[in-house]
Amino acid sequence: MIVFKRLVRLAKPHTAKLLLAMFFMLIVGGLTSVLAFLVKPALDDIFVERNASMLQWIPLAIIAIYLVKGVCTYAQSIIMNWIGQRIVTDLRNHLYNQIQRQSLSFFTKNPTGVLMSRITFDVNYIQGAVSEAITSLMKDSFTILCLVFVVFWRDWKLAIIAMVVFPLTVYPISRFGRKIRKAVTGAQITMGSLTSLLQETITGARIVKAFCMEAYENKRFAKESENLLKLFMKAVSVNALSSPLMEFLGGIGIAVIIFYGGWQVIHGTSTPGTFFSFLAALIMLYEPIKRLTATNNQIQQGISAAERVFAIVDAVPEIRNRPDAVELPNITKGIDIQDVTFRYEEDTVLRNINLSIRAGETLALVGMSGGGKTTLVNLIPRFYDVSEGSILIDGRDIREATIESLRGQIGIVTQQTILFNDTVRNNIAYGNQKASEEDLIAAARAANAHDFISKLPNGYDTLIGEQGMKLSGGERQRISIARAILKDAPILILDEATSSLDTEAEIEVQEALENLMKGRTTLVIAHRLSTIRNADRIIVLVNGAIIEEGNHETLLERQGEYRRLYNMQFREG
Repeated sequence: MIVFKRLVRLAKPHTAKLLLAMFFMLIVGGLTSVLAFLVKPALDDIFVERNASMLQWIPLAIIAIYLVKGVCTYAQSIIMNWIGQRIVTDLRNHLYNQIQRQSLSFFTKNPTGVLMSRITFDVNYIQGAVSEAITSLMKDSFTILCLVFVVFWRDWKLAIIAMVVFPLTVYPISRFGRKIRKAVTGAQITMGSLTSLLQETITGARIVKAFCMEAYENKRFAKESENLLKLFMKAVSVNALSSPLMEFLGGIGIAVIIFYGGWQVIHGTSTPGTFFSFLAALIMLYEPIKRLTATNNQIQQGISAAERVFAIVDAVPEIRNRPDAVELPNITKGIDIQDVTFRYEEDTVLRNINLSIRAGETLALVGMSGGGKTTLVNLIPRFYDVSEGSILIDGRDIREATIESLRGQIGIVTQQTILFNDTVRNNIAYGNQKASEEDLIAAARAANAHDFISKLPNGYDTLIGEQGMKLSGGERQRISIARAILKDAPILILDEATSSLDTEAEIEVQEALENLMKGRTTLVIAHRLSTIRNADRIIVLVNGAIIEEGNHETLLERQGEYRRLYNMQFREG
């Protein structure tokens, strides 16, 4: 109930429109009861008393009632659907904003497909609960009240008999709601798994085909689809059972009413008009009550989806600005890493790291995979926070600075080149959308990218496809470097920026990287030791600890871990 109240509160900014829709709903509910009320004069005055004047105005009144009722139904439907779609649009945008605010650890715990399922499928369930369910609750509830008034007005004794049946409907409605909520929750979880599987196999299509695993993936997908089908059918079967059960219970009530009401008419204690007006109101009651049963099922589906959506909306990012955070000025002195230890869950990844990096210095980090190199550089832009110790830029703890001003000073080029399904121009300008055309082209030239961009079908306005798949690996990397050059950040992180390239592409990209590194404080992670010979300083990380430090020549002379890595790469030479 708390979740549903929270959903209803989402409509608060649209109170004026909601009140207008409620006004139209009240008219619809009231006119429905008027139709039942007119049954008595129609039967008694026209067919029994043969009153000619009633024959003139009652048909006209019925036409007018249906006309006004139709207009009001249309108006409230448009307004409520607009409110529902507006709420869902705002909620989807808020949900996306919350996902964007989360720390990297959030994305390691929540698969991509599951998050996509929240934004698409779960939010759509909420739309039904917000607009359609609220509409039904208000309109049908008022219609029921009006019709109950007519029923008691016509014959309070018959009304009491009819009311005995209604409590019998409460239990199945409640029970069906719980069953549907459970089934829908399972379906939403399975839909998230299915979306994750779909995302993985589409993005990994090359590996799937290379290993001839199409049949295996088809079986995995079919298994999840079958699970989804079973859960959906469970919800459908419960939903489908509620309507005939309500009809059966209603039929019992109507049968009793006809027997008792007919007995009254036969013995002259009631007129046919009174009885059929009562019966018409009672039969009209069935439809809104049945809709309320379906509404309860819809609300349960929406609550199940809302619980999952609100779990993300309420998630507090692990990395966030302190209330007193300040803007970090551009680096002038350097970066100090003091007694830093980092743990991920139960594993200690970095141990007691102490390191000072001068402004403008190029520092290379080398070591075997899993040694903690990427983790260390990820601490500087606060993708993660240190478990112990501190990182300072010009003597200020980076946790005291705003995340925006900190990351605004850092440019990153990684082994996995992330490009968007957009134009070359927009991909380069991603980090500096206010850059001029001249600056953008200058960045492309510095990255050795201008020549191949100019040969593309539409030059800088060419769409490069998802993840830049229309370009070669070297071309994608050079666009990534151009993006970093255009950002013009004083601190640069290069994480295996050339490791996936062939020799020819690496030469072009390495030249672009040298242009990028000029005048910047640079941290380079490299497995190819040939690419970091000219680094001002090299540190060797093993099992999360710094074991060697120096330049290329001094480290070779020590005959330590760096020499061992060097010999492994160049032994054939």
